[in-house]
Amino acid sequence: MKKFQIFLKLYWPRILLSILLTTIIIFATIFVIYCVQNYNSLENFSRKQISGQMALLFPMFVIVNLISLPIMLGMQYYAMQGGFAKMGQGKITLAKADVKWDEVIGMENAKREAWELVKLLKDRTLVRAIGGKIIKGTIMIGPPGCGKTYLAKAIATECDLPLISAVGSEFIGMFVGIGTARMKSLFKEARALASLHGGCIIFIDEIDSFARPRGVDHGFGGTMDRNATINQFLTELDGLRNTENNIVVIAATNVPEEELDPAIMRAGRFDRKIHITKPNLEERKALFKFYLGRVKTEENLDSELLARKALYFSPSDIDNMVREAGLVALRDKRTIINMKDLSESYDRITFGMKSNITLTKEEKIWTAYHEAGHAVIAYLTHPTNDVIKATIIPHKGSLGFIYQRPTEELHSSNKEHLLANIKVSLASYAAEQLKFGATSSGVGGGPGSDFDHAIKIAYAMVWQYGMGKSGLLGNFTSMITPQGQSLLSEKTKETLDNDVQVILQDCLKEITRILSDKKEILEYFAQKLLEKEELEYDEIVAIFDKFNLQPANKKV
Repeated sequence: MKKFQIFLKLYWPRILLSILLTTIIIFATIFVIYCVQNYNSLENFSRKQISGQMALLFPMFVIVNLISLPIMLGMQYYAMQGGFAKMGQGKITLAKADVKWDEVIGMENAKREAWELVKLLKDRTLVRAIGGKIIKGTIMIGPPGCGKTYLAKAIATECDLPLISAVGSEFIGMFVGIGTARMKSLFKEARALASLHGGCIIFIDEIDSFARPRGVDHGFGGTMDRNATINQFLTELDGLRNTENNIVVIAATNVPEEELDPAIMRAGRFDRKIHITKPNLEERKALFKFYLGRVKTEENLDSELLARKALYFSPSDIDNMVREAGLVALRDKRTIINMKDLSESYDRITFGMKSNITLTKEEKIWTAYHEAGHAVIAYLTHPTNDVIKATIIPHKGSLGFIYQRPTEELHSSNKEHLLANIKVSLASYAAEQLKFGATSSGVGGGPGSDFDHAIKIAYAMVWQYGMGKSGLLGNFTSMITPQGQSLLSEKTKETLDNDVQVILQDCLKEITRILSDKKEILEYFAQKLLEKEELEYDEIVAIFDKFNLQPANKKV
């Protein structure tokens, strides 16, 4: 009976319209039957007269009553429910919340904060003990692919409550009023489900689609509609506190908190902010064990080695890596995944597919020495990074590359680290000069090139971090207006530019000296690249071990 009452509350206009249409059809059917019966009882002359009249009147009656009236009623009902602003939108439906709490891996801090919300939703006595108020709004902030939606489903599963899922972009449309109509419908559905199940969770993903700071409308209606949507959302959030209906709103976004409307983020709306980050080493190990446990693999796969290799990977990246490894195994007509499959899937995710570019013999030689310069300097001078791959097979438009990354997460950079990055970038230029007495376009061929990378780091060191030789202090980039006008004197700009060149020239001198002293390993590394085209981490370490050289990040 309770379900039936809620159903009537939600859908009474549709029920009323259905009853009305059914009544019209029944009366029309009775009318036709009555006419047929009376027609059969008439004399032949009367039949002919009535037949002629009915041939004209009956089709008109059918058109008016069975077609026109339902269409008119339907359009009127459609307008009452939000009108044509809802065109193109799907019906709000329950999301499938079947994620167990133990299956949420790689976000332990976020789980601890979310567990408090779970306890409050499950334990009404605990709610009364803390003043009778539940946390009505929780927002999860973090990079994509880190499990925000997954955690929301786990909360709903653990609390055994229905979950209504929506995306922020669903509240944005070409007609004014689409957002407010959709928002009202969302919370109306949630209140009905809360009455039936004792609570309900609303999850809004990518809330930044409509929750950016409100602005002034310039006549096109878009800003007005977004402002109205935010206002309606705030009204609904505040309304949750006036009645004890056990509804919780969970939102997720990839943008910083400062980019959302302050009225939404203030205390009393979203009382709990959960910041989600990419998993650390231990969490990545747990993620690999979990996802590898779902597929057939060789025994004794080293999850710690995989976790160290997958630095800065999100949970979805790790899931994708395992699934891609399965596809690699299937292509080789195997059903069991091995380490080679995982290594190949890692390369495909990180570096992309191998290009179909075919290099000439001269280009291969030039590229080999170019990448060898990067590898030797990175291995011997970089204080934090490992060189885990070197290749002269084209990927992503590049003729070759070396891949280096920190041994573990870095969250800031000091001067030594920044200078090492500049040296690695300039090493290709120095290696080409030493070998060929000239350089190629590969060192400075546009955005993302070696020169581009090096000068941007040096520029930041001088203009932003106060690391220039002249000793000038301050973030001088803040003295440039949004229009590009500089508020600095010409003398100051000249001094800063000179400091940038001093850093670049000093780094170049040092790496030229190192490569000259270690010319044998530069030659050997380049020849190995030409022979194998790709060198993995173990092969790179073996090359340097052959010359009794230790990596800089292992030195005390």
